[in-house]
Amino acid sequence: MAPWLAMSHDTDEIRIRVERRRDHGRRGRRPSARAGDVHAPTNARRARTHERPKARLPLVVYVLALGTFLMGTTEFMAAGVLPEIAGDLHVSVARAGLSITVFAIGMIVGAPLMTMLTLRLPRRLTLVLALGAFACGHVIAALASTFAVLLGARFLTALATGAFWAVANVVAARAAGPNAGSRALGVVGSGAMLANVVGVPLGAVAGQLVGWRGPFWVLAVLAVAATALIARFVPHDGRSRQTASIRSELTALRSGRVWLLLAACATTTGGVLSTYTYISPLLTGRAGLAPELVPLVLVGFGIGALAGFLVGGRLGDLRPYTTAITAPAVTTVVLLAICLLAHRAALVAALIVLLGLFGLGGNPGLISLAVRAAGRAPTLGSALTVAAFNLGTAVGSWFAGLALDSQLGAVGPAAIGAAIAAMTLIPTTTLAVMRDRHTAVART
Repeated sequence: MAPWLAMSHDTDEIRIRVERRRDHGRRGRRPSARAGDVHAPTNARRARTHERPKARLPLVVYVLALGTFLMGTTEFMAAGVLPEIAGDLHVSVARAGLSITVFAIGMIVGAPLMTMLTLRLPRRLTLVLALGAFACGHVIAALASTFAVLLGARFLTALATGAFWAVANVVAARAAGPNAGSRALGVVGSGAMLANVVGVPLGAVAGQLVGWRGPFWVLAVLAVAATALIARFVPHDGRSRQTASIRSELTALRSGRVWLLLAACATTTGGVLSTYTYISPLLTGRAGLAPELVPLVLVGFGIGALAGFLVGGRLGDLRPYTTAITAPAVTTVVLLAICLLAHRAALVAALIVLLGLFGLGGNPGLISLAVRAAGRAPTLGSALTVAAFNLGTAVGSWFAGLALDSQLGAVGPAAIGAAIAAMTLIPTTTLAVMRDRHTAVART
């Protein structure tokens, strides 16, 4: 009897435990719960842990890229029609080049200035007004009878370009979400890179066929069409957007991280475009490349830059600080290789494509980090990155011009570019160290 009683006791105890567990499950279970909902918290945690960027970006990102395509085309198109402008307006080619300089100054000043002036306007309205001013600027330029009027039109166009670009970056990043912000900025920026591959060459050809005023008319018409698309697809700001003030914007920019990122924006672009500005003397004078082949190399640079923006945008979402360090490091090596191998035309041409790929590939991530670091002032943070890119280009090109006239000759701009690009490692490495320290403190 003893073994049977023991077994019966054990069976009763097990039954009691099972009943208690069932009762506990009934009390904790919601009436409408399904069987699959038991594992919902676990699945939610797994989803958050393995969260991936969106497979597709919102359509508005590509609409904004169309706008930056127009902006990039007008910024560089003037270089291809300078002789025609000079002959028609009775100025020297060197003086006609001021139309490019004035545009760069307008971008440096206009991006933050127009951002502050349009701070209280809805972002969609700001984009529409910027494209409207852009179209008006091109109409004035196409009708210009004097060089002074042309310069004024170029400055107006630059102000509109700076305002559009600054707001477009914020709208694209917000539409894509935090996990795809850099990729969205890469697509928006790739519009300008595509302009170097398609828009600028077509503008130069059209300027030679129908006169330099023709491309300005075309850009004005395209800007009006883009305005309609922006008004259709850019969403309202919504009620979540707080009314901003100039004081709050400036206060939010006291962060040292913002200024480190702006320094990186200036040096990374300055290093690349200071070399690119004077690449023709290097190709024809030192590498011995035929002048008619130079445009093909420039197209190769544009294709590399386009790919760099798209790939760099994706990497900027996954490894932002690693990308911000790797891109200028590789760029420095490429520029040094151009200096050392300048007499080999084929190698130099290949290196220039790599320069476009790596030299501008870190920019989407830098813009995204700057917008986030600006906190309550994302639009002003974006505007300052636009100003920093253009300031770096202007200062770097000035030093590169001095180097071209020095004993370094045709390789001088590449040497200056390598030094400027290497300087990018200072702010980007500092940012990475700051991030690691912050992460370590948060874990403790």
